[in-house]
Amino acid sequence: IMSIFGEVPQAAPVAVFKLTADFREDQNHSKVNLGVGAYRTDECQPWVLPVVRKVEKMIADDHSLNHEYLPILGLPEFRSSASKIALGEDSPAIKDNRVGAVQCLGGTGALKIGAEFLRRWYNGTDNTKTPVYVSAPTWENHNAVFSNAGFEDIRPYKYWDAGKRGLDLEGFLGDLESAPDHSIFVLHACAHNPTGTDPTQDQWKKIADVMKRKSLFAFFDSAYQGFASGNLDKDAWAVRYFVSQGFELFCAQSFSKNFGLYNERVGNLTVVAKDQDNLNRALSQMEKIVRITWSNPPSQGARLVAITLNTPELFAEWKDNVKTMAERVLLMRAQLKEKLKALGTPGTWEHITEQIGMFSFTGLNPKQVEYLVKEKHVYLMASGRINMCGLTTKNIDYVAESIHEAVTTVQ
Repeated sequence: IMSIFGEVPQAAPVAVFKLTADFREDQNHSKVNLGVGAYRTDECQPWVLPVVRKVEKMIADDHSLNHEYLPILGLPEFRSSASKIALGEDSPAIKDNRVGAVQCLGGTGALKIGAEFLRRWYNGTDNTKTPVYVSAPTWENHNAVFSNAGFEDIRPYKYWDAGKRGLDLEGFLGDLESAPDHSIFVLHACAHNPTGTDPTQDQWKKIADVMKRKSLFAFFDSAYQGFASGNLDKDAWAVRYFVSQGFELFCAQSFSKNFGLYNERVGNLTVVAKDQDNLNRALSQMEKIVRITWSNPPSQGARLVAITLNTPELFAEWKDNVKTMAERVLLMRAQLKEKLKALGTPGTWEHITEQIGMFSFTGLNPKQVEYLVKEKHVYLMASGRINMCGLTTKNIDYVAESIHEAVTTVQ
């Protein structure tokens, strides 16, 4: 008897998980995993934030809480506090009652709800032809989420300049200028994934000027607020500037990295509208989309974040925890650059400390990456992206020496 799944093809493993599987299968004792997409301590272990442990106990001991359904759009105190850290406590848009939010299943869920709404209601009704621009390169899920939502025209915009190992601002602005009016642009709020290269504040202003003139829609992806620089306000500067310039926009927020809540799937879609009436109509449609997507969100992670953000002493402790993670990443960047320079490794390595956040686009080519994986058992993405959290005081010398060997051996 034929299986009903007989015609289903085997999908290729998702890149980062395949890399992790290959790492586990490698029995070499000097192996180093620089491909994992999560924070690690200097002992290369996951870190549960102390403030998270504290709030988890508070929740467990609070017998007034129950497991009843939340509102479809999510826990109100979570949604409002999440939007406040994105836009700022004193945001005029919040005071004007034109900011709303949807609790989502992680940052991916926030992108999904935003994409589904835009396909249905932006630039006409059910307009699958509206171009959606994502940076070249970008996080691979950006392409998939918008394509899966029904958008037929996903385009890259210039971002990474491989020659100078930095931002291609001229190319970026050129693609903004040539994009059809009302196109959607997915922008990384901070700590660009995978390059780690962010526009400066002056560069963001130039980007906003063109987008405003051409009526381009800004869809920010904010997965690393606080985690990038250690400062919540600095990491949210671009989003807040766009709001100050009168943009209606979406901001997909993830609390996986900055709270270490990877498996709790805590996300928020912040919506900034022209006025309260437009906001209410948009949220009414998003509620319908949520109902047929996950119907109702989970409470544990959202409650944990809401309690932390709304309790001054816990909020202060959380900011200190986030700073601890950010400072470790910054230290690893500085040490790796200095070790490569001390070894006399060919090329420039200044970009390692000029980039920010969890990831660094090393500039290593595919053959050099292959050499590192096969000969040195240093695992990283084929693009040359490394997770700085995979570096520790115990393995950084080995990694630097391995990179030096790869660069001098393989062209």
